[in-house]
Amino acid sequence: MKRFVVSVRGTKGKHGVAAASLQEFNKKALDLLHVDPGKGPVTLVLAVDGTIVEDEDYFLCLPEDTAFVLLQGNEKWSPSATDGGTMWLAQESIEVDDVDSSNALLRWKVLAAQLKQNLSNIILFSESDFQILVDVPTEELSREIDIPVKKTEMLKDTLQGLLDRREEERQSKELLQLYLKAVNTDGTEEAMMDETDSKVCTQGESGKRTQLCSRVLAILQEKKSPYLSLSNAQLEAVCAEDPDALSVDLNQKLEVVHSLQAECARELQKRYEQLQCINSLSSASQAKRQNLPSGWEKK
Repeated sequence: MKRFVVSVRGTKGKHGVAAASLQEFNKKALDLLHVDPGKGPVTLVLAVDGTIVEDEDYFLCLPEDTAFVLLQGNEKWSPSATDGGTMWLAQESIEVDDVDSSNALLRWKVLAAQLKQNLSNIILFSESDFQILVDVPTEELSREIDIPVKKTEMLKDTLQGLLDRREEERQSKELLQLYLKAVNTDGTEEAMMDETDSKVCTQGESGKRTQLCSRVLAILQEKKSPYLSLSNAQLEAVCAEDPDALSVDLNQKLEVVHSLQAECARELQKRYEQLQCINSLSSASQAKRQNLPSGWEKK
C-alpha cells in the first residue's frame, strides 16, 4: 500500500489517500472529494504533466506522495489546474519548457521507478524524459534505480549521446529544407498566398478545439520532429485527435496535420515493436538459463 495526494481541478484542497491498487485509489478519491461519476466521466491524471493514469502496472510504478488531479466531464489538465485558478495570468508569461523544481523531482522519480521495474521501459520514454534523467545527479539516480554507479554513468552517457544524435539529425534536416527552399524559389509568393487563404478557410469552417494540453501543442508547433519529444500517452492522444480541430489549434493546413498524425502513429508503433522485441529476447534468455544444468549459470 502506498500513500498519494489527490485534488479536484480548480481547487486548492488536497487529500491524502493510501491505496494498494488503482481501483482502490479511484474509489477512495471519489468518496473523499465528493465527486459523482454520474455527472460525467472522471479522468485521473498526474498533477505534474497531465498524463492520464489508467494502467494498473503504471500506477504501481509511481512513487509515494505522487500528486493526482481528478478531471470530470470535458475538463482538461493545465499547469495551473491545482492553484484554484488564481495563477493563470502569471502562467502565460512562463515558457513551456520551464518546470517547477518539485514537479521535475517527481517526474524523474516516476521514470526511475519504471526503469527499476524493467530497464527495457526506457524505449517508451520521450526525449524530454531522457533529458530529465541526464540532469539527475548520478549517485541519486543510481540509488533510485538500484544499479551500480558505474552502470548509471554508462546509462546517462548513452542517453546524452542519443539526444546529441537526434539534435544533429534535426539540424541536418533543417539545413536540407532550407536548401530545397532556396532552390525552389519560383512561385513562392503565390504558394504562400494560397496557403494563407487555405488556413483562413479551414479555421472558418471548423470551430473545434483539441483536448491536448498546452505543452503538447507547443511541442507540435515548435519542434522539427515533435514525435520524438512526446511520450507514448501523448502520441496516442495526438493520433486520436480530430484532424480539423488539430489544424485549427496548430494553425496548419489539414494535409500537414494528417502527415503529423501519421508520423506519430509510426513512432508509437516502432516503440511498441522495439519493446516487444526486447521482452521476447529477455524471455528467451531467461528460459535458456532455466534449462541449464544446476550450477552452470554461475560459471
